[in-house]
Amino acid sequence: MSLVLPEEIVVERLLPTLRVELARDLSDRGLTQADIADGLGVTQAAVSNYLSGDPAVEERFVEDERFQRTVERIGAGFADGSMDGYEALAETMELVRAFEDRGPICAVHEAEMPALEGLGCDLCVRGADKALSEERQVLANVRKATRRLQDIEGAARFIPSVGTNVGMALPDPADPTDVAAVPGRVIAVRGRVTVPANPEFGASEHVANAVLAATAADPTVRGALNVATDDQLLAAAREAGHDPLLVDAEADAHERFATAFAEHGGVPPVVYHRGAYGVEPITYVFGPSAIDAVARLGELVGRAIGPADGDGPGE
Repeated sequence: MSLVLPEEIVVERLLPTLRVELARDLSDRGLTQADIADGLGVTQAAVSNYLSGDPAVEERFVEDERFQRTVERIGAGFADGSMDGYEALAETMELVRAFEDRGPICAVHEAEMPALEGLGCDLCVRGADKALSEERQVLANVRKATRRLQDIEGAARFIPSVGTNVGMALPDPADPTDVAAVPGRVIAVRGRVTVPANPEFGASEHVANAVLAATAADPTVRGALNVATDDQLLAAAREAGHDPLLVDAEADAHERFATAFAEHGGVPPVVYHRGAYGVEPITYVFGPSAIDAVARLGELVGRAIGPADGDGPGE
Protein backbone atom coordinates (compact mmCIF):
# COMPACT_ATOMS: atom_id res chain seq x y z
CA MET A 1 0.00 0.00 0.00
CA SER A 2 1.37 3.42 -0.94
CA LEU A 3 1.04 6.13 1.70
CA VAL A 4 1.48 9.62 0.29
CA LEU A 5 0.61 12.73 2.29
CA PRO A 6 -1.01 15.63 0.41
CA GLU A 7 1.74 17.85 1.81
CA GLU A 8 4.22 15.80 -0.21
CA ILE A 9 2.36 16.74 -3.39
CA VAL A 10 2.55 20.40 -2.37
CA VAL A 11 6.26 20.35 -1.50
CA GLU A 12 7.52 18.01 -4.22
CA ARG A 13 5.24 18.91 -7.13
CA LEU A 14 3.37 22.20 -6.69
CA LEU A 15 6.08 24.42 -5.19
CA PRO A 16 8.81 23.39 -7.68
CA THR A 17 6.37 23.99 -10.54
CA LEU A 18 5.39 27.37 -9.09
CA ARG A 19 9.06 28.41 -8.75
CA VAL A 20 9.79 27.45 -12.36
CA GLU A 21 6.81 29.36 -13.72
CA LEU A 22 7.50 32.39 -11.50
CA ALA A 23 11.13 32.47 -12.62
CA ARG A 24 10.02 32.45 -16.25
CA ASP A 25 7.42 35.15 -15.61
CA LEU A 26 9.90 37.38 -13.79
CA SER A 27 12.50 36.87 -16.50
CA ASP A 28 9.95 37.95 -19.09
CA ARG A 29 9.41 41.09 -17.01
CA GLY A 30 13.11 41.93 -17.26
CA LEU A 31 14.43 40.87 -13.85
CA THR A 32 17.97 39.49 -13.65
CA GLN A 33 18.67 35.94 -12.53
CA ALA A 34 20.19 37.32 -9.31
CA ASP A 35 17.03 39.30 -8.53
CA ILE A 36 14.82 36.31 -9.32
CA ALA A 37 16.91 34.05 -7.09
CA ASP A 38 16.65 36.58 -4.25
CA GLY A 39 12.87 36.89 -4.67
CA LEU A 40 12.24 33.15 -4.81
CA GLY A 41 14.74 32.22 -2.10
CA VAL A 42 16.72 29.85 -4.33
CA THR A 43 20.22 29.85 -5.81
CA GLN A 44 21.09 31.63 -9.03
CA ALA A 45 22.11 28.23 -10.45
CA ALA A 46 18.58 26.97 -9.79
CA VAL A 47 17.14 29.97 -11.61
CA SER A 48 19.48 29.34 -14.53
CA ASN A 49 18.18 25.77 -14.73
CA TYR A 50 14.58 26.99 -14.53
CA LEU A 51 15.14 29.30 -17.49
CA SER A 52 17.50 27.39 -19.76
CA GLY A 53 17.34 23.79 -18.59
CA ASP A 54 14.50 21.30 -18.69
CA PRO A 55 13.03 21.41 -15.18
CA ALA A 56 10.19 19.04 -14.35
CA VAL A 57 6.83 20.73 -13.98
CA GLU A 58 3.38 19.32 -13.25
CA GLU A 59 1.29 20.17 -16.30
CA ARG A 60 -1.98 19.69 -14.37
CA PHE A 61 -0.98 22.68 -12.27
CA VAL A 62 0.45 24.80 -15.09
CA GLU A 63 -2.67 24.43 -17.23
CA ASP A 64 -5.03 25.55 -14.47
CA GLU A 65 -6.23 29.16 -14.81
CA ARG A 66 -6.04 29.69 -11.03
CA PHE A 67 -2.36 28.75 -11.11
CA GLN A 68 -1.73 31.08 -14.05
CA ARG A 69 -3.47 33.98 -12.30
CA THR A 70 -1.43 33.40 -9.13
CA VAL A 71 1.84 33.40 -11.09
CA GLU A 72 0.81 36.61 -12.84
CA ARG A 73 -0.17 38.38 -9.59
CA ILE A 74 3.01 37.40 -7.74
CA GLY A 75 5.18 38.12 -10.76
CA ALA A 76 3.67 41.56 -11.26
CA GLY A 77 3.91 42.32 -7.55
CA PHE A 78 7.56 41.32 -7.33
CA ALA A 79 8.44 43.16 -10.52
CA ASP A 80 6.96 46.52 -9.48
CA GLY A 81 7.71 46.19 -5.77
CA SER A 82 4.05 46.22 -4.70
CA MET A 83 4.17 42.72 -3.15
CA ASP A 84 6.50 41.46 -0.43
CA GLY A 85 7.31 37.89 0.60
CA TYR A 86 4.49 37.75 3.16
CA GLU A 87 1.89 38.70 0.55
CA ALA A 88 3.37 36.25 -1.95
CA LEU A 89 3.13 33.50 0.66
CA ALA A 90 -0.51 34.41 1.29
CA GLU A 91 -1.23 34.12 -2.46
CA THR A 92 0.53 30.75 -2.55
CA MET A 93 -1.35 29.42 0.45
CA GLU A 94 -4.64 30.48 -1.11
CA LEU A 95 -3.72 28.56 -4.25
CA VAL A 96 -2.84 25.47 -2.20
CA ARG A 97 -6.17 25.61 -0.37
CA ALA A 98 -8.06 25.93 -3.66
CA PHE A 99 -6.12 23.07 -5.24
CA GLU A 100 -6.68 20.82 -2.22
CA ASP A 101 -10.46 21.28 -2.39
CA ARG A 102 -11.06 18.54 -5.00
CA GLY A 103 -8.68 20.31 -7.36
CA PRO A 104 -5.46 19.41 -9.19
CA ILE A 105 -3.64 18.44 -5.99
CA CYS A 106 -6.37 15.84 -5.43
CA ALA A 107 -5.92 14.52 -8.99
CA VAL A 108 -2.16 14.14 -8.51
CA HIS A 109 -2.69 12.69 -5.03
CA GLU A 110 -5.08 10.03 -6.37
CA ALA A 111 -2.58 9.11 -9.08
CA GLU A 112 0.14 8.71 -6.44
CA MET A 113 -2.16 6.90 -4.00
CA PRO A 114 -4.78 4.83 -5.91
CA ALA A 115 -6.60 3.92 -2.69
CA LEU A 116 -8.10 7.43 -2.79
CA GLU A 117 -9.49 7.11 -6.30
CA GLY A 118 -13.24 7.62 -6.56
CA LEU A 119 -13.71 8.56 -2.90
CA GLY A 120 -14.30 12.26 -3.47
CA CYS A 121 -11.73 12.73 -0.70
CA ASP A 122 -12.01 15.91 1.39
CA LEU A 123 -9.34 14.86 3.86
CA CYS A 124 -7.14 17.91 3.23
CA VAL A 125 -9.99 20.35 3.71
CA ARG A 126 -12.11 18.75 6.40
CA GLY A 127 -9.75 16.48 8.27
CA ALA A 128 -10.57 12.96 9.46
CA ASP A 129 -13.98 13.78 10.91
CA LYS A 130 -16.82 11.35 11.49
CA ALA A 131 -18.87 12.58 8.53
CA LEU A 132 -15.96 12.06 6.15
CA SER A 133 -15.39 8.57 7.52
CA GLU A 134 -19.04 7.69 6.92
CA GLU A 135 -18.86 9.03 3.37
CA ARG A 136 -15.79 6.91 2.68
CA GLN A 137 -17.47 3.82 4.06
CA VAL A 138 -20.57 4.34 1.90
CA LEU A 139 -18.54 4.99 -1.26
CA ALA A 140 -16.41 1.93 -0.59
CA ASN A 141 -19.53 -0.16 0.02
CA VAL A 142 -21.12 0.88 -3.28
CA ARG A 143 -17.86 0.32 -5.15
CA LYS A 144 -17.52 -3.22 -3.76
CA ALA A 145 -21.20 -3.87 -4.47
CA THR A 146 -20.80 -2.97 -8.16
CA ARG A 147 -17.80 -5.29 -8.42
CA ARG A 148 -19.83 -8.12 -6.90
CA LEU A 149 -22.67 -7.35 -9.30
CA GLN A 150 -20.23 -7.87 -12.17
CA ASP A 151 -19.36 -11.28 -10.74
CA ILE A 152 -22.95 -12.55 -10.56
CA GLU A 153 -23.38 -15.13 -13.31
CA GLY A 154 -26.35 -14.22 -15.47
CA ALA A 155 -26.93 -10.80 -13.88
CA ALA A 156 -26.53 -9.00 -17.21
CA ARG A 157 -29.77 -10.45 -18.52
CA PHE A 158 -31.70 -8.57 -15.84
CA ILE A 159 -30.19 -5.15 -16.59
CA PRO A 160 -33.05 -2.94 -17.89
CA SER A 161 -32.75 -0.84 -21.04
CA VAL A 162 -32.48 2.31 -18.93
CA GLY A 163 -29.58 0.77 -17.03
CA THR A 164 -29.12 -0.33 -13.44
CA ASN A 165 -27.81 1.61 -10.50
CA VAL A 166 -26.60 0.58 -7.09
CA GLY A 167 -27.09 3.05 -4.26
CA MET A 168 -26.49 3.49 -0.56
CA ALA A 169 -27.42 6.33 1.75
CA LEU A 170 -25.54 7.98 4.56
CA PRO A 171 -27.13 7.66 8.00
CA ASP A 172 -30.10 10.06 8.30
CA PRO A 173 -30.04 11.18 4.65
CA ALA A 174 -31.82 14.41 3.72
CA ASP A 175 -31.84 14.33 -0.09
CA PRO A 176 -30.29 12.54 -3.13
CA THR A 177 -26.92 14.17 -2.49
CA ASP A 178 -26.68 11.93 0.59
CA VAL A 179 -27.00 8.80 -1.57
CA ALA A 180 -23.94 7.38 -3.35
CA ALA A 181 -24.49 5.69 -6.72
CA VAL A 182 -22.77 5.20 -10.07
CA PRO A 183 -22.69 8.16 -12.48
CA GLY A 184 -24.10 7.18 -15.85
CA ARG A 185 -25.58 3.93 -14.52
CA VAL A 186 -24.51 0.31 -14.85
CA ILE A 187 -25.23 -1.31 -18.22
CA ALA A 188 -24.97 -4.69 -19.95
CA VAL A 189 -22.50 -4.98 -22.83
CA ARG A 190 -22.20 -8.29 -24.71
CA GLY A 191 -23.69 -10.21 -21.85
CA ARG A 192 -21.52 -8.66 -19.17
CA VAL A 193 -22.29 -6.08 -16.50
CA THR A 194 -20.28 -2.91 -17.17
CA VAL A 195 -19.66 -0.23 -14.55
CA PRO A 196 -18.74 3.10 -16.21
CA ALA A 197 -17.35 4.99 -13.21
CA ASN A 198 -16.66 4.99 -9.50
CA PRO A 199 -19.60 5.91 -7.25
CA GLU A 200 -20.33 9.50 -6.28
CA PHE A 201 -22.85 11.19 -4.02
CA GLY A 202 -25.82 12.66 -5.86
CA ALA A 203 -25.24 10.52 -8.97
CA SER A 204 -28.67 8.86 -8.96
CA GLU A 205 -32.27 9.97 -9.00
CA HIS A 206 -34.41 6.83 -9.28
CA VAL A 207 -32.45 4.59 -6.92
CA ALA A 208 -31.88 7.55 -4.60
CA ASN A 209 -35.64 8.10 -4.29
CA ALA A 210 -36.14 4.44 -3.46
CA VAL A 211 -33.34 4.44 -0.88
CA LEU A 212 -34.50 7.67 0.75
CA ALA A 213 -38.04 6.37 1.13
CA ALA A 214 -36.75 3.05 2.47
CA THR A 215 -34.45 4.68 5.01
CA ALA A 216 -37.25 6.97 6.17
CA ALA A 217 -39.44 3.93 6.78
CA ASP A 218 -36.66 1.79 8.25
CA PRO A 219 -33.28 3.39 9.08
CA THR A 220 -31.59 -0.02 8.88
CA VAL A 221 -32.34 -0.25 5.14
CA ARG A 222 -29.85 1.99 3.33
CA GLY A 223 -28.98 0.09 0.15
CA ALA A 224 -30.80 -0.80 -3.08
CA LEU A 225 -30.43 -1.51 -6.76
CA ASN A 226 -32.87 -1.66 -9.65
CA VAL A 227 -33.20 -4.39 -12.27
CA ALA A 228 -35.71 -5.28 -14.95
CA THR A 229 -39.01 -6.70 -13.73
CA ASP A 230 -38.94 -10.36 -14.69
CA ASP A 231 -41.41 -13.09 -13.70
CA GLN A 232 -38.67 -15.66 -13.11
CA LEU A 233 -36.93 -13.27 -10.74
CA LEU A 234 -40.18 -12.51 -8.90
CA ALA A 235 -40.89 -16.23 -8.60
CA ALA A 236 -37.40 -16.73 -7.21
CA ALA A 237 -38.08 -14.02 -4.64
CA ARG A 238 -41.26 -15.78 -3.51
CA GLU A 239 -39.40 -19.07 -3.36
CA ALA A 240 -36.79 -17.41 -1.14
CA GLY A 241 -39.51 -16.22 1.22
CA HIS A 242 -39.66 -12.62 0.00
CA ASP A 243 -43.15 -11.53 -1.00
CA PRO A 244 -42.52 -8.93 -3.74
CA LEU A 245 -44.53 -5.76 -3.24
CA LEU A 246 -46.26 -4.27 -6.29
CA VAL A 247 -46.24 -0.46 -6.52
CA ASP A 248 -47.79 2.07 -8.88
CA ALA A 249 -45.49 2.81 -11.83
CA GLU A 250 -47.21 6.10 -12.62
CA ALA A 251 -46.96 7.69 -9.17
CA ASP A 252 -44.25 10.17 -8.23
CA ALA A 253 -41.10 8.13 -7.62
CA HIS A 254 -40.58 9.05 -3.96
CA GLU A 255 -44.30 9.01 -3.21
CA ARG A 256 -44.76 5.56 -4.72
CA PHE A 257 -42.28 4.04 -2.28
CA ALA A 258 -43.22 6.11 0.74
CA THR A 259 -46.91 5.24 0.36
CA ALA A 260 -46.21 1.57 -0.31
CA PHE A 261 -43.88 1.21 2.69
CA ALA A 262 -46.35 2.98 4.98
CA GLU A 263 -49.19 0.71 3.89
CA HIS A 264 -46.99 -2.38 4.05
CA GLY A 265 -45.68 -1.51 7.50
CA GLY A 266 -42.03 -1.66 6.51
CA VAL A 267 -39.60 -2.18 3.65
CA PRO A 268 -39.87 -5.55 1.89
CA PRO A 269 -36.71 -6.94 0.27
CA VAL A 270 -38.21 -6.81 -3.24
CA VAL A 271 -40.48 -4.12 -4.71
CA TYR A 272 -41.58 -3.96 -8.33
CA HIS A 273 -43.85 -2.29 -10.83
CA ARG A 274 -45.15 -3.39 -14.22
CA GLY A 275 -44.33 -0.19 -16.04
CA ALA A 276 -46.52 2.34 -17.81
CA TYR A 277 -46.50 4.35 -21.00
CA GLY A 278 -42.84 5.35 -21.45
CA VAL A 279 -41.91 3.70 -18.15
CA GLU A 280 -39.95 0.46 -18.22
CA PRO A 281 -41.01 -2.23 -15.68
CA ILE A 282 -38.49 -2.13 -12.83
CA THR A 283 -37.81 -4.19 -9.73
CA TYR A 284 -35.93 -2.84 -6.70
CA VAL A 285 -33.95 -5.05 -4.35
CA PHE A 286 -33.25 -3.58 -0.90
CA GLY A 287 -30.80 -4.39 1.84
CA PRO A 288 -29.04 -2.88 4.87
CA SER A 289 -26.23 -1.81 2.53
CA ALA A 290 -25.47 -1.80 -1.18
CA ILE A 291 -23.41 -4.97 -0.76
CA ASP A 292 -26.35 -6.68 1.01
CA ALA A 293 -28.75 -5.65 -1.75
CA VAL A 294 -26.44 -7.03 -4.45
CA ALA A 295 -25.93 -10.25 -2.48
CA ARG A 296 -29.71 -10.64 -2.29
CA LEU A 297 -29.98 -10.13 -6.03
CA GLY A 298 -27.28 -12.74 -6.56
CA GLU A 299 -29.34 -15.24 -4.60
CA LEU A 300 -32.44 -14.46 -6.64
CA VAL A 301 -30.62 -14.64 -9.97
CA GLY A 302 -29.18 -18.01 -9.01
CA ARG A 303 -32.65 -19.33 -8.21
CA ALA A 304 -34.18 -17.74 -11.32
CA ILE A 305 -31.87 -18.99 -14.04
CA GLY A 306 -30.37 -22.11 -12.52
CA PRO A 307 -27.00 -23.56 -13.54
CA ALA A 308 -27.94 -24.36 -17.15
CA ASP A 309 -30.71 -21.92 -18.04
CA GLY A 310 -30.83 -19.97 -21.31
CA ASP A 311 -29.86 -16.38 -21.96
CA GLY A 312 -33.18 -14.57 -22.45
CA PRO A 313 -35.20 -12.83 -19.75
CA GLY A 314 -38.10 -14.67 -18.22
CA GLU A 315 -41.59 -14.02 -19.50
